[in-house]
Order: sequence, then structure tokens, then C-alpha cells
Amino acid sequence: MKIAIVGSGLSGLACADQLVAAGHRVSLFDKARGPGGRMSTRRLDTVVGQVSFDHGAQYFTARDQAFQTVVNQWQDNGIAARWPGAGPDAWVGVPAMNAPIKALAARHDVTWSLRIDGLVKNDDGWQLQSDGQIIETLFDNVILAIPAEQAADLLASWDKDFLAVAAHTVSAPCWTLMLAFAESLQTDKIAVRDDPVIGWAARNSDKPGRTGPDSWVIQASPDWSLEHLEDSQDQVISILSARLADILGVALPDPLVASAHRWRYARSGKADQNALYNEDLKMGVCGDWLIGPRVECAWLSGTALARIILA
Repeated sequence: MKIAIVGSGLSGLACADQLVAAGHRVSLFDKARGPGGRMSTRRLDTVVGQVSFDHGAQYFTARDQAFQTVVNQWQDNGIAARWPGAGPDAWVGVPAMNAPIKALAARHDVTWSLRIDGLVKNDDGWQLQSDGQIIETLFDNVILAIPAEQAADLLASWDKDFLAVAAHTVSAPCWTLMLAFAESLQTDKIAVRDDPVIGWAARNSDKPGRTGPDSWVIQASPDWSLEHLEDSQDQVISILSARLADILGVALPDPLVASAHRWRYARSGKADQNALYNEDLKMGVCGDWLIGPRVECAWLSGTALARIILA
């Protein structure tokens, strides 16, 4: 079959791996400029060199045996390593969180910077639509590997049951602050968890394989992010910086970098399903939001959908 996958995060790439291995032709499409999704990394230049921030997922775990095998392969290939700072079962991409996604995407046909905003089906198969223009290529099967809110928009005309699942599985937003300093902050703390304002903060430069100046990623709690969703970046930088200083008990020097990023769909919901597939329409849906808000769940969902299609 010739299969289109909308979304090139871990779930879409895991699904593509299985389908291509079985002999099918897969094309992936993503609105982002490059690989990462929720495992994104941002690189910024400073006067003392480049600094990177894992401003999406901070680490991941590998509890499923099949995913453990994949992660061990990543480790053997030098693109993943354990990060004791977040716990004994924490893993990160090396030299940045998006390294495994980059490696997976490199072996597939991925079109970047293309937002798919509609689907068209006729007797010959599926076509994708972007900016109101229909892409000529015909596909036998279409897969949505995107957040629930975005999947709902594309499902609305095709499968009401799938639409209902997506519409009722809401993601939590997250404001993320990225700070870098010329000199390391005078604190022994590597990570901060479960503050009413800051749900998670970590010294990003403590992760294995990281270089450059002292860098921190501060992620606001879901409740705070929702309450302040429409705040300006300057407001978020000011409030979260002050809160971090209070928690660490240090005065923050003037940063080399202070940048805030708003994730509208950060922490996924949980639909308690592995994947969705409509055999009559030849349409599937996968993503972490179907199983739970963990990186591993994205891989499990994409793999599960491929197995359903192959069966």
C-alpha cells in the first residue's frame, strides 16, 4: 500500500518503521521545520557559544520490553543515555532530546514545513490538503499521528466515533522558560518538581552529552499555564525566573538567554486505547494521547496501529 502519515513525531515514525519493514510505501508530513515534536530541542547562540534546551519532553522511560529493546539500540548507536539526575529509570536523547527522532526520520520520506488542514477521499484513495490546495498524490491509507485537538479537526468529516474520542481527550498546556548563564548557578539541585507554579525545572546542561554554558529549562505547572495562557513572553519570563530563584535560594544573574515557549498541547490526555483504525475508510489514528502522557506511549501507539493495519 501507499500510506500517508500526518505527523512525524515518535508515534508517526514508529508506525512508519513497522509499515516500511513490511514492504509498504510511506510518506510522512509535518508542519514543523524539522524532527522533534514533543521531544524538540532548541539551539540558541550566545556570546560564549551555542546553548541547547530540551524545551519539550525532559526525559523518557522504557518500561515496555519491546521499547526497552529499541532504547538499548539507541544507546548502542550513541543517541540515548541514562540521566541519573531525573531518576534511575530516566533516559534522554544525546546530544539532544531530539536525537532519536532525527535518526528515525532520516530513514523515511518526510516532508517538513507543510501543515495538512484537510483530507479528501474518492474511489481511488486519499488525498491531503494544505492551505486549501489539494496535493495530487493518491494514498491507499491515511494515518493521523498528531495531538488529539489537531486530529479532531481532520476527523470531523470522516469518523464521528474517532472524533468523539479525540474531542474528549484534552491536552494540558505548558509555558516553558529557557535560561542560560555565563557562570553556573550556585546550587546543588539538578531538578525541581511539583511546585504549584513550576511543575518541573532542571539543569539541562547536566544531561549527558550536553556542552555550552549553564542552562535551565523551567516548565510551569498545567494549572498555572492554563491560567496564564495568554500572558506575554516577558510576563512569563519574569514570573518563572523569580519563582525559580526563590525555590533554589539563589539570586539569578543576568541571563545570556531568556526565552519562553508556549506549548498549547504539551501534556497529552489519556483515552485508554492503543490506537484507532477504520478498516472501511482505511484511516488510522495513533499518538501518546491514546495511551498516556509519556514518550514511550507514543511509540507504543504507533507500533500498535501498524500491527492492526498489517493484520
